[in-house]
Amino acid sequence: MTPFERRTRRAQERLRDAGADALVCAPGRDCQYLSAVESEQSDRLQLLVVPAEGDPTFVVPTLEADSIREATWVDDVRSWDDDTGPGPVLDALLSALSPSRLLLSERLWARFVLDIRERCPAADLGLASDVLAPLRMRKDERERAALRAAGEAADAAMRDVRALGADAVGKSESDLAAFVAERLDAHGGSGTAFDTIVASGPNGADPHHSTGDRVIGAGDPVVLDFGTRVDGYVSDQTRTVVFDGDPDPEFEAVHDVVRAAQAAGVAAVEPGATTDAVDRAAREVIEGAGYGDRFVHRTGHGVGLDVHEAPSVVAGDGTTLEPGVAISVEPGVYLPDRFGVRIEDVVLVTDDGATRLNRTDRGWRC
Repeated sequence: MTPFERRTRRAQERLRDAGADALVCAPGRDCQYLSAVESEQSDRLQLLVVPAEGDPTFVVPTLEADSIREATWVDDVRSWDDDTGPGPVLDALLSALSPSRLLLSERLWARFVLDIRERCPAADLGLASDVLAPLRMRKDERERAALRAAGEAADAAMRDVRALGADAVGKSESDLAAFVAERLDAHGGSGTAFDTIVASGPNGADPHHSTGDRVIGAGDPVVLDFGTRVDGYVSDQTRTVVFDGDPDPEFEAVHDVVRAAQAAGVAAVEPGATTDAVDRAAREVIEGAGYGDRFVHRTGHGVGLDVHEAPSVVAGDGTTLEPGVAISVEPGVYLPDRFGVRIEDVVLVTDDGATRLNRTDRGWRC
């Protein structure tokens, strides 16, 4: 049995426990997790249907059928042609299921949800994440190895960034982002896991700044948030550095606060702890230093096939951490029109504690 089939069989157990008849997965990470097929949604319907009992079925356009058969352990791959459309194949499959409750991927396009609703008007519709999120949160050994390798690639790229030192001054944010992408690939990563953030000077006060043409100056704090993929799994690391010169007089104090908050959040990660306890540990440090109103986002999120997945490390979430769960811990302080500071590592829960998957210097001097 492949790892993907084992995951599917566990998902079926949870389906039965939930009283649902089937999962309907769109192309994307849920589908990849269960089938090994990595693809994107398009205007041509493609679905993985996993019944509570029996074997799963792919419904795919004919032009994709051969590549999907080669990629997956799923034997039942039913194809449809452009001239007939997916209707006959989908009708036959759903009619045989005769479902009373279906769980759909959250990212299934609305037009396809409506197609399913039209064919199963009496069925109750729910979210596939109710079944899949708890499974995807707890990584197996293969997944943990991929996360470690992705973290190592990000660490190596960050060391290369630091080595630029004063040579980074005069580069644009976009130039530095391109350098990061090249180094991630050089160290075994597969592209960037998300749009790299290089936020210099006052741009760092925007947590999700879009990397642009601003030129990095001496004394500019620079927030660098980037990651890559290894075997589909991501890394997500943030460091805030000054390449040369003297920063804003308040910068060093703020950086010390954020670094202490990040350390407190990481220290709170262990089996049996809750995600809101991790958030609280980091947030209390920042609030105690008087910057609570400038910490404007959650402390972290789950990391896996998706950059942002369950659980959410935020007040009120309350998910209990178990071995194999990987989360980011990324507190930040943002002072508008001046600078921002964020420090982030991915942390993997182990049997007796936790380990950081990012280990580069967290200081600000290059």
